[in-house]
Amino acid sequence: MTTHLLGRKTHRDGPDLCLGPDIDLPLARLHEACGAARRIFALWLAYRLEGPVFWISPRWLPEQLHPEGVVPFIEPERLILVKADKPEDLLACMEESLRAGHVPLVVADIPAPPSLTAVRRLHLAAETGAEATRAAPLGVILTPGEGGAMGVEARWRMEPRFDPDTPSWELTRLRARTAPVKRWKVSGLVQAPRFDPMPAPG
Repeated sequence: MTTHLLGRKTHRDGPDLCLGPDIDLPLARLHEACGAARRIFALWLAYRLEGPVFWISPRWLPEQLHPEGVVPFIEPERLILVKADKPEDLLACMEESLRAGHVPLVVADIPAPPSLTAVRRLHLAAETGAEATRAAPLGVILTPGEGGAMGVEARWRMEPRFDPDTPSWELTRLRARTAPVKRWKVSGLVQAPRFDPMPAPG
């Protein structure tokens, strides 16, 4: 699958990855995903992009991405699994990967939201990578609970939703720089995507 790209102007008015109606992720920026299905959200992004995926996670945590579990979304050989030995290595590795600009999607599965300074560094790294290679990398941090990283381009929450007919999820845009809070029921992510608007959370 290819991305829907617009002509690059600035990082605030550049290419987007379009997942569905009114579900757009500006590239060359850092986004946050939280919720029980946040890893599904990241794999959905990987499905919509081409090329390798850097997946950075703490070596010391028991929850690790299983290559065979990604098969419904992408070929396991697209994954480059990076295990960090120390907390400070997680974002340092993400920053260097984004700055290089050669990987379209860099995911960091982190145990807590980063500082505002760290988020700004990651934005800058993604912008630098886009300028150096003319390809706009997408950075996504996966955070537990409700997330809460300050300064991210957008925060997305994805939760599993019961449906007897098809695997479904509830996707909420919790915050974004230029778009309101909005919620959808999504299904058929890699077959026939369907997006059903839901009332925004109160």
